[in-house]
Amino acid sequence: MKRLYLRKGEDRRLRAGHLWVFSNEVDTTRSPLADFAPGDEALIMAASGRPLGVGYVNPGALICARIVGYDEGDRLDEALIARRIASAVSLRQRFYRESCYRLVYGEGDFLPGLVVDRFNDVFVLQATTAGIERRIDLVTSVLVDMFAPRAVLAANDAAVRSLEGLEREREHRDLYGEAPEKLVVNEAGAEFMVDAKHGQKTGWFFDMRDNRLRLAGLCREKRVLDLYSYAGAFGIQAGLAGAAEVICVDSSPLAVAAIRENAVRNGASTVTAQPADVEDALNGFIDAGEQFDVICLDPPAFVKRKKDFKKGLVAYERVNRLAMECLTDDAILMSCSCSSHVSDKDLRDVARKAGINAGRSLQMVYAGGQGPDHPVHPAMDETRYLKALVFRVHN
Repeated sequence: MKRLYLRKGEDRRLRAGHLWVFSNEVDTTRSPLADFAPGDEALIMAASGRPLGVGYVNPGALICARIVGYDEGDRLDEALIARRIASAVSLRQRFYRESCYRLVYGEGDFLPGLVVDRFNDVFVLQATTAGIERRIDLVTSVLVDMFAPRAVLAANDAAVRSLEGLEREREHRDLYGEAPEKLVVNEAGAEFMVDAKHGQKTGWFFDMRDNRLRLAGLCREKRVLDLYSYAGAFGIQAGLAGAAEVICVDSSPLAVAAIRENAVRNGASTVTAQPADVEDALNGFIDAGEQFDVICLDPPAFVKRKKDFKKGLVAYERVNRLAMECLTDDAILMSCSCSSHVSDKDLRDVARKAGINAGRSLQMVYAGGQGPDHPVHPAMDETRYLKALVFRVHN
């Protein structure tokens, strides 16, 4: 196996358990990156000659290597992939009765660059690195052997693929079998239909499940606003929990159509949906004097890169302020961020400043994150990205 040597003093983070090697940490005199092809395996070595782990390399990427094992005999082959996925299944089965969850969460499941979502007998995978892209057939083979699925679908449209020199595939494609046009998601007694071939990312946001259910329990007989609703996961759960009225807002007409279909499917008669830009909708509610008892604010990542941090926080603060101006006295706001660059404290500060500007007082009553099907690697803050903070908002 080829060896990738680190510069002196650059092994500390890896010895603490981190799985990434950055290109500026490599001793390119001892191990020129030009000697590696994207996806090649390598033994990662400290400058002292101490082995640190086995990984795969992409010489053209900022994160130029990712560790997949610590035994020198480890290889990113079918056997290792099968062991990792079997371990991942065991964890999910402890938490979920339904066979709908994120089955593989990249570094959190020690398979960097791989995401797999399970929708009962259909599996949707995403390869975000060259190392996994080269082994996508092995991953598919393991899924077929282990689960005998109806279909395995690739959803390789993530923007992060471009950082690895990979093409963004605009169309989802079948890797095994033939995926249906619609996928069924079972969640706490509700059933949702999502677009298998054209939906966002891998089709569903499993990471917010626990937070959705926690908030839905506060919605009985309340007027509820669900912002950035996607397919209505929170809004419909709120309706089923006894909300008096639920309005879902999303800018995508396809998402709004899905919300309406899912509301009918679940008999959630108090749920309605409207296509609109969220900030425009909030300004419209404010102008009309409309108020809500509960608001779920789950925007897309406003801070996708570190350089977007200040601008992104301004956007979070603005939309939180508008939401607070639409709340009744003694109301509930769940404010979320799915950016790993935004910490819990950052989001609390956003809410605090928004509250001051909206003339509201806040009490934080719950701090949630991603569910157990998105396990956090304790040495990698990057794997803990989701924040869901619930505030009591009063005058």
